[in-house]
Amino acid sequence: MKKSLVLATLIAAAALAACSKTEAPAPAPAPAPAAAPAPAPAPAAADAAAAAASTAAMAASGSAMAASGSAMAASGSAMAASGAAMAASATK
Repeated sequence: MKKSLVLATLIAAAALAACSKTEAPAPAPAPAPAAAPAPAPAPAAADAAAAAASTAAMAASGSAMAASGSAMAASGSAMAASGAAMAASATK
C-alpha cells in the first residue's frame, strides 16, 4: 500500500509540474520622474468644491428617499390588492 501511495504522489507531482506555467517575473517599473509640488489650491476653489460635494450628497440622499418612498407605495398597493382579493373570496 505504501508503494501505491508513493506512486500516486509521484504521478500527481509530475502532472502538476507539467501543467504549471513558469513565467518570468515582470521587470520592475522604472521610477517616476520627480514632479514639482503642486501649488496649494485657492481658498475660493476649496469652498466651491465643498459646496458642490455637499449639494451632490444632498441630491443622492433625496434620490434614495424617493426610491424608498416608491418601494413603500408599491408595498402598500400590493397589500391593498391582497386585502381586496381576500374580501372578494370571503363574500362567495
